[in-house]
Amino acid sequence: MSDNQNQPRVYIFDTTLRDGEQSPGCSMTVPEKLRMAAKLVDLGVDIMEAGFPIASEGDFEAVQKVSEQFPMVRVAALSRATKGDVERAAAALDKAKAPRIHTFIATSDIHLEFKLKKSRQQVLEDAIRAVELARKYVDDVEFSAEDATRTDIEYLEQISQAVVAAGARTVNLPDTVGFSVPEDYSERIARIARLLGDSAIVSVHCHDDLGLAVANSLAAVKAGARQIECTMNGIGERAGNCSLEEVVMVMKTRQDYYPYQTQIVSKELYPASQMLSSIITFGPQPNKAIVGANAFAHEAGIHQDGYLKNKSTYEIIDPQSVGVPAGKLILGKHSGRHALKERVKELGFEELTKEQLDMVYKCFTNAADNKKGFTNEEITEFIETALEKTAEKVS
Repeated sequence: MSDNQNQPRVYIFDTTLRDGEQSPGCSMTVPEKLRMAAKLVDLGVDIMEAGFPIASEGDFEAVQKVSEQFPMVRVAALSRATKGDVERAAAALDKAKAPRIHTFIATSDIHLEFKLKKSRQQVLEDAIRAVELARKYVDDVEFSAEDATRTDIEYLEQISQAVVAAGARTVNLPDTVGFSVPEDYSERIARIARLLGDSAIVSVHCHDDLGLAVANSLAAVKAGARQIECTMNGIGERAGNCSLEEVVMVMKTRQDYYPYQTQIVSKELYPASQMLSSIITFGPQPNKAIVGANAFAHEAGIHQDGYLKNKSTYEIIDPQSVGVPAGKLILGKHSGRHALKERVKELGFEELTKEQLDMVYKCFTNAADNKKGFTNEEITEFIETALEKTAEKVS
């Protein structure tokens, strides 16, 4: 979180428990959602989308229990733009201290023709009715124009204005299929942000089908969006969603380009990622930014040498600032003498002579081409071999 309270605020809408859970291998039971919700509260998310109540009894119960157990955070329930969905969402949020109904309908011509089989006018009327109905239950209503990035821009303007007039406080323009690129998305967001002004917050929800979810979300913020919908570890439909940990740390690390503040407690990012990984069937890939196993690991000898002289040579983020205990040096075939010497010291062999260290290094390099990495036990064996050889010379 930035210390500069004069910076524009960007709200973090976490949908790990809803969109994230929809992806294969990510289903969560109600108790698991409650465990994850507790960690998301520690993390400091502004809005937590806890489920899609009409979808199942489990989702209804999850929204109900999350909103009851965590009154300190705004809890959202998703609904299609239909009477039954909105009423079901409202029922799930009945005891929430800060409820939000998040209603949506597709707006692109391709969805209207092939999925909804409705005209633009019919969809516009459905959207208005859903927002008006939701406002009878809660003060905080969000409307999403599904597939906004493939929607005719003039129609998108028309429906955005109409739902705000009907009572929506937030208008979300999702890149539902990950189709957009930053320049195109920022133009679209800027146009809607100018149109709505202070009457509503413009939100973005980007999917990662082209690997641009984070880039698109950041471009949207620069264009006027003030809410980012995202998930821990970037989980979600197909290729996933905008990664919460990435988008937050870009804004924190590159304040020169993104002078915005969030209330995210960054040291809780890694614990939240680990919690999620323990609940679902997989964790982030090792090279995942911020929370991956290799995010703060160094193997190349040149990198290790610079890191040991000054960590900032190859680490732009302090690992502890995101909850990772420390960076680490990986000993492999690309490693150099400097890193090996440091590992030898860590293992308690500070008194090795230069000759002994050279022997250890020779053993290390001879074995390195056929190894994916070395354990401390294997390094200790090299050290003991060197000690035995030098002892034999002395005797």
